[in-house]
Amino acid sequence: MGLNGHTIQNKAREVARGLPGTSSGYPFTKHLQVWKVAGKVFLIVTEDDPGLEIITVKAEPHHGDALRREHRSISRGHYLDKDHWISIGSGTGITQAVVEELVQDSYDLAREQLPLKDRP
Repeated sequence: MGLNGHTIQNKAREVARGLPGTSSGYPFTKHLQVWKVAGKVFLIVTEDDPGLEIITVKAEPHHGDALRREHRSISRGHYLDKDHWISIGSGTGITQAVVEELVQDSYDLAREQLPLKDRP
């Protein structure tokens, strides 16, 4: 059994809120909560769309491919580069630990792109 979409979104927000140097806002539309670290996007939470309760995170292409093979509810990124982003929805095997890991990994990837002086 996996988490429902609303729970996935809340867990992702909770994890993001606890990471150093993060901020969130709605730069694209009122339905997409965007989380950043020092200006780099690492998490998008799709809001107010009952048919699309997902989160979208950065992932290394090979890791994203493996996750999509393992979980039917993980797909190529819904909004961004299809090779470097994945979207996660409700489904078998999507646990709190999986969501925590994916948000943390996405944060780490975004943070690594920052100059050393800008990293939290």
